[in-house]
Amino acid sequence: MHDLYQNKFTDIHKINFSNFNIMDHPMFVRYSPSNGVPQESKLANYMNPQPSDLSIRQSFSAKLNLGSPATPKKGLSHNTEFISKTSSSSSSPNLYLTYCPTENNHLNFVNNGEDMDHLNVTPEPSSPPHSANTSLELLDKSGGIPYQENVGGTTYFYSSPDPPVNNDTVVNNSITSEYNVYPGTPSYVNSLKLKQDPTFFMGEDIRGDIVSRNMLTLLLPDPQVFPDLPQEIDSYHELCPLEPISNTSVHKGYQTSMYKATHIKTGMHYCLRRIHGFRLQHTKSMMYVDMWKKLTHSNIVQLKEVFTTKCFGDNSLIFVYDFHPGSETLLNKHFSTDQNDYCDPFANDNSTPRPYSHQKNELLRYQANNKLPEPLIWNYIIQLTSALRVIHSTHLACRSLDPTKIIVTTKNRLRLSCLGVMDVICHDPNNMNPLALMQHCQQEDLTALGKLVLALACKSTTAVQRENISIALDIVSRSYTSDLRNVIMYLLSSQQRRSVTDLMPMIGARFYTQLDNLQNNVEILENELSKEIENGRLFRLLSKLITINERPELNLDAAWSETGDRYMLKLFRDYVFHQVSEDGRPWLDMSHIVQCLNKLDAGILEKVCLMSRDEQSILVVSYAELKRCLDQSFDDILNASLIEDPSRNEEKL
Repeated sequence: MHDLYQNKFTDIHKINFSNFNIMDHPMFVRYSPSNGVPQESKLANYMNPQPSDLSIRQSFSAKLNLGSPATPKKGLSHNTEFISKTSSSSSSPNLYLTYCPTENNHLNFVNNGEDMDHLNVTPEPSSPPHSANTSLELLDKSGGIPYQENVGGTTYFYSSPDPPVNNDTVVNNSITSEYNVYPGTPSYVNSLKLKQDPTFFMGEDIRGDIVSRNMLTLLLPDPQVFPDLPQEIDSYHELCPLEPISNTSVHKGYQTSMYKATHIKTGMHYCLRRIHGFRLQHTKSMMYVDMWKKLTHSNIVQLKEVFTTKCFGDNSLIFVYDFHPGSETLLNKHFSTDQNDYCDPFANDNSTPRPYSHQKNELLRYQANNKLPEPLIWNYIIQLTSALRVIHSTHLACRSLDPTKIIVTTKNRLRLSCLGVMDVICHDPNNMNPLALMQHCQQEDLTALGKLVLALACKSTTAVQRENISIALDIVSRSYTSDLRNVIMYLLSSQQRRSVTDLMPMIGARFYTQLDNLQNNVEILENELSKEIENGRLFRLLSKLITINERPELNLDAAWSETGDRYMLKLFRDYVFHQVSEDGRPWLDMSHIVQCLNKLDAGILEKVCLMSRDEQSILVVSYAELKRCLDQSFDDILNASLIEDPSRNEEKL
């Protein structure tokens, strides 16, 4: 990608004193006659300049407008030793130069004997003075602080209008590039991405995940499968079921269903959870809805609004949440395949007591087949406790902490859903102490969290049954560390008042591991985003080029796109996109296309050979000329689009 742009960074020795050499490649050193000054010296750039060559370079630099008033200038470190004017011996070159930046950042050179009155400092090397007054006198006359350089045992002095930077080490100032260049994958990101080939575009895994979520967001229902879906509910339309509609009672005996819907005014997509056949009796429960609507957290599906409707043919209560496409419940991700290819001998008669050995072997089989890594379980614990900490601090309770109400998105991201439902459908208007009830519900949240962690560790939902808890804890002790077992024991204990903040010391340094993983993921995503910045720039360039090429007419000129600057752009379009091989087959090379477009956008001086389609005309132009043609032609189209038709104004009148 570096070859796509001009490298406008030059050596530090050439930045301060030789802007006319800015186009020279730093690998080559210009030949100069032997004069006692090494080639690597800053002063060597000024030896024996040719006036004609200097004027050509200055005009060339002015044409390209390479200079910038904000270009940083740097001299050598300041030294308090100055030169005595009474020196008779001199081993320095008989040419005095002063660096006087003008508005165009060119250099002004003064020869010996010419305009000596304009010199700020006369750099005559000699022994250092013995009086500080000489230094002050020279400083006052120069108007700046002198600089010195020791080359081959000889010290050369010169001045600069900018004060020096007093550092023990040399500070490298550089010129910022005028072009937006993608430098490639940074080294610290490259070490995080495993088994991925470098590319100029977004990675396939991230792209596939985003495309999949976009497709799910725009999914529409089949009217033949769902003929009874209402066309519009309150301010939402385009309802699409997200799960099979069944008669299963989920919330305290009420049947529920979930839909994706689009807001009519904003066009945003939301998740609608419907409580079938529920009549809202007490509006005081809306107080909890207002509290949930104000609660935002990265591990919580935020509640937006609650309303009642009869569009489904009954009294339904609708909870509106944020929509997270591509998510699945924790139950489906880790517990849905527990009993595949297994026949329970006690399934026919539920009244038959199951022996201890059968229960233990069943849990061992579940846990041995698909044992979850302990870092993943701690990852879930950190996210769930983070959400519970925020919920409990606002005097609320989750009340629905089970695998069917926790959704998992990409990168094992957890979110608590269905929040606020239990506060509405289980609201008791006769309760005179709602604060005590909420504290009890918060303790139930911690117990539910302990059961959830135990089920994850045993990879079975049956582990949380009362008769299986002791067996499950024994399995956790043998399969995981004691820290995980202690967390589960603390959450399942009911003899003391528990708090979610007490879990933080038990989690310990695992917080840092989670934070490190999140920061690494952010760096990878930022690198992928930086690629799309360059793609957007090329898209804008292509939009301009396509707007100009093959345009039928402009300002009643039918031949506008085939003449003048537009004809060169047409030939350039063929050069970039219509290349053929020697045997006439289409030649497709993405690197060729990207390289040519980047050179056009940069407007470099490299020349390109364009041939007409009849192979009778050949044009040799530079990318800088093509960019000028592109900008001028697009400006013509833009100006024409802003001109109003007088006849239309008369019709309006």
